[in-house]
Amino acid sequence: MTDWLLVAAMALVTFSIRYVLLAFSGRIRLSPTLVRALGYVPPVVLTAIVVPAVVLPAGDLWLGWQNARLVGAIASMVLALWRKNLLLTIAGGMAVFWGWQWLMAWLVAQPFLG
Repeated sequence: MTDWLLVAAMALVTFSIRYVLLAFSGRIRLSPTLVRALGYVPPVVLTAIVVPAVVLPAGDLWLGWQNARLVGAIASMVLALWRKNLLLTIAGGMAVFWGWQWLMAWLVAQPFLG
């Protein structure tokens, strides 16, 4: 019962905060500088989520060529800049990530390399 009350209270607080901001959104005018600055929020938040997952996969900094996440992220950046196609960027980055991960596992499994 306590868990349900906690979930209900969190939902109420979340809804209240968002409702108040939406209710007054038509009456508040933001400066053009602030509107321009707010345009940078999504890329910054996405970067803050993705970069640690790519370069700190096990908690320690890993910038080596064996890091499949880093190789996949670099491939995604190249595809995004080259083709400017979101679906191709996601699919290509994932394909490179999975392929590189498979290649690294295969290389480690080789008796003459291990």
